[in-house]
Amino acid sequence: MIEIDGSQKSGSGTILRLSVALAAILERRLHIYNIRQNRPQPGLRPQHLEAVLTAAKLCNAELEGARLNSRELWFRPKEVKGGKFQAEIGTAGSIPMLLMTVLPICAFAKDTVHLRVSKGGTDVSHSPTINYMRYVFLSTLKRMGLNAALTVHRYGYYPKGMGEVTITVEPCKFLQPLGLENFDKIKAIKGVSVCTFLAERKVAERQAKAASGYLRERGYTADIQIVNDQSNPLQKGSSLVLWAETDTGAILGADAIGELRKASETVGEEAAEKLCAEISAKPTVDVHLADMLIPYVALAKGSSVYLTRTISDHLEANMWLAEKVLNVRFNVEKVDGLYKIEKVG
Repeated sequence: MIEIDGSQKSGSGTILRLSVALAAILERRLHIYNIRQNRPQPGLRPQHLEAVLTAAKLCNAELEGARLNSRELWFRPKEVKGGKFQAEIGTAGSIPMLLMTVLPICAFAKDTVHLRVSKGGTDVSHSPTINYMRYVFLSTLKRMGLNAALTVHRYGYYPKGMGEVTITVEPCKFLQPLGLENFDKIKAIKGVSVCTFLAERKVAERQAKAASGYLRERGYTADIQIVNDQSNPLQKGSSLVLWAETDTGAILGADAIGELRKASETVGEEAAEKLCAEISAKPTVDVHLADMLIPYVALAKGSSVYLTRTISDHLEANMWLAEKVLNVRFNVEKVDGLYKIEKVG
């Protein structure tokens, strides 16, 4: 049995998500305690609970302790077979965070997985936006041989949520290692600016214009798609994702979300400022992608390497957990102001 103390390292939901995913892939029983111990509201919140329940559906797992606010969980998985599945968060809890829990499991299913997630947040605080997932995260995973398609049926924002997406994941017999050691030159900067039922205020256009202006002042030209969305009449909102593609295949992303009394121009400048911070450091993955990739490079055959500009709590926690559960080894070395993350053998 895998025994995990959820208060270790970041003491956050990332330890829960990755523990459940790895246990399902390995078909090993998991006992995790002190779940989200270092958070203001410890234990399973609605989005964490639904992530666990969805993971259990994927591998027909037996569960104990799977209830709101629970700080201890037993997860006993069986084979991951594939098929069609449904998940429902019921709050503005993050759909991308749920997807991060189940995507590694889906990758190792016997057959294609079709998962529809409803009544959640696609673009909420403390989480990647759904378009970051689609254009940055999944695009990078495709380089490793994982083919997944994400469709947004309804955007969802705080406080009501009500977002809905479908992800389709093809079986992956083995993941290819990731070799991203050189930044080289920027090939293109792209983006998607979305607003839902805010077209009359030109929110998507204003976000994109502010981002383009910020980037132009620093010598960059951006191609930003405008999406005036009408998928969710129950919850207005907006988001912007930007990403830079380099000649070596690296993709650096940054995003920002609209909030009440937050100017559209502020959203655009925020995302652009984050992207420029990445570009100026010249890593090969951005600070968020660095931790999101850990389970995949840990599971891939052979060595992988990439460069990031900082070591986040989530990155440190994911490396610690992957080493503990998968018996792999990560080397971290500072090279020319960047951190070289290398999974060995």
